[in-house]
Amino acid sequence: MIQYALRCDQGHEFDSWFQSASAFDALKAAGHLTCVVCGATSVDKAIMAPRVSVPATKDAADLRKAETPEEKALAELKTHVETNADYVGSKFAQEARSMYLGSAPERPIYGEANGAEAKKLIEDGVPVVPLPFTPTKKAN
Repeated sequence: MIQYALRCDQGHEFDSWFQSASAFDALKAAGHLTCVVCGATSVDKAIMAPRVSVPATKDAADLRKAETPEEKALAELKTHVETNADYVGSKFAQEARSMYLGSAPERPIYGEANGAEAKKLIEDGVPVVPLPFTPTKKAN
């Protein structure tokens, strides 16, 4: 995993984690990166300071474990979505639109859409919301 400081063409700065440097490049090339503030699709790496690690101690918290009520609520939401909905991957926009138009049976789904696809779904009145977490990808 690698964390990058990012900046959109509107000047908004934010951080995000990626599986690898090549994963960032692939997501950028596919148009799957959007600004978390304004939704702009022109996102690039910003200048960032190197991360310096310190040795772990016995008292270091396990960062994978939810500690705060907010973290626990997000963990529960993630479990609920992944247990009760179908992962449709990059076909999310197509599947959501088909259900909205009645050409596919309604069911709970989650997946991936780039900024332009998500904006078009919202403009067309398709009821979608972004997830406040990165889902675990599962095969159908």
